[in-house]
Amino acid sequence: MSPNNKKTDLIPVILCGGAGTRLWPLSRQKHPKQLLALKGSSTLLQDTVKRCNGFISEKAVCKDPLVVCNEEYRFLIAEQIRETGIKPADIILEPVGRNTAPALTVAALHAADDNNALLLVMPSDHVIEDNKAFQKALQSGSDAALSGSIVTFGIQPDRPETGYGYIEAGAGDSVFKITRFVEKPDLETAKKYVSSGNYYWNSGIFMLLAGTWIKAIKKFRPDIYEACEKAYKSGITDLDFYRIEKRAFTDSPSDSIDYAVMEKLGSYSDSSISAVVVPMNAGWSDVGAWDAVWNVSKKDVDGNAVSGDVMLESTSGSFVSAASRLVACVGVKDIVVIETPDAVLVAKKDMVQDVKSIVARLAKSERSEGVSHRKVYRPWGWYDGVDSGERFQVKRICVKPGASLSLQMHHHRAEHWIVVKGTAKIIRGDETILLSENESTYIPLGVKHRLLNPGRVPLEMIEVQSGPYLGEDDIVRFDDIYGREGQK
Repeated sequence: MSPNNKKTDLIPVILCGGAGTRLWPLSRQKHPKQLLALKGSSTLLQDTVKRCNGFISEKAVCKDPLVVCNEEYRFLIAEQIRETGIKPADIILEPVGRNTAPALTVAALHAADDNNALLLVMPSDHVIEDNKAFQKALQSGSDAALSGSIVTFGIQPDRPETGYGYIEAGAGDSVFKITRFVEKPDLETAKKYVSSGNYYWNSGIFMLLAGTWIKAIKKFRPDIYEACEKAYKSGITDLDFYRIEKRAFTDSPSDSIDYAVMEKLGSYSDSSISAVVVPMNAGWSDVGAWDAVWNVSKKDVDGNAVSGDVMLESTSGSFVSAASRLVACVGVKDIVVIETPDAVLVAKKDMVQDVKSIVARLAKSERSEGVSHRKVYRPWGWYDGVDSGERFQVKRICVKPGASLSLQMHHHRAEHWIVVKGTAKIIRGDETILLSENESTYIPLGVKHRLLNPGRVPLEMIEVQSGPYLGEDDIVRFDDIYGREGQK
């Protein structure tokens, strides 16, 4: 291929923020919905990472994805992406959440060495059932994006949905000029939109040149651009991540792509930037609440969708998920039951939007059930809080082969460790100890220690903590290969 016919790089930009509060108790503050497997065995993030596999275009070649995420989830996100077999071009860490416009700005700055790079911007927490139809829509929108337009993909509505924003389409054929964006309407207005045939649900998926976004954000929100540029240029490489500078990024206003740019393009006189919509009918859902998860799930003859160990009798139209035990339902209709080891949700299916009120009450009460699961993932493995009481706590610990916890010390607690499976290498003060199955040791309060797995199989242990304070913030770090602060 001659240089003049060189294909443009298509870079999938995966925005991995958001909490998904309406999907509690599966979604938690420290384990948001994009990290959940809500449909099949892959998580929403993993499905998004694989979404462009096999994409072929005459003018663009798909490259490895660029991920923008909250630094708190970085290791779990990196591990989930690793499991897909796809190596990301980079993972950019946001020190605080600032919505999608700043996230896209730092992604565009990352690609700024080539302003002609084509960015495909995708939220990481959506479901798309028909990948061929999705990629066909990408083909339809690529020419417009390469010509300098900001392309968004509108979902052809099949019902008058009041939970989505809408896009009114104007003139066009397969690509339509955007007349306006409309916020979530009431039911009667939504019915009019659907019957008109000129309105599409706003998917939040965009295609545009990196240079086009830089130009647009400079024009409409120079305050966001300046803060993001400073934060990005002051960033550092940290292991497999790019960590942007915290103070500068915190100074950026929080705003969405729609509010910051898209809704303002209609009054923009410079014709070099325009907004267009490409219709897409690909089985899209933002799975924002449990009724949406039920909608995209496989159902039995009675309209029930189940996950885990579930038994139903005289039950219909329901969604039932069991994570750790048997859940049985008798004589119920149109309900949602979500069981986890530390919390259970029971709700009418038409009221699941109100779950966010429960999450708000949990936060106000500072209850842990709103923040994290009983099983907590760490870069070295995971731990599961099995039991706790006054002055004691019991955990199951699993350390991946070759992994290591930090060299640390506790002011308020001592620990007993029992090896259940594998081999443990333990540094305790000046000692180095090897423990095999059914062997144990004791870590006194105030002693420097480290746990390592030198073997080729996961190390499984029982840890019994005792002391007046057992919080995860009772850690003094001396060395940590993962560059963490304040986490075990």
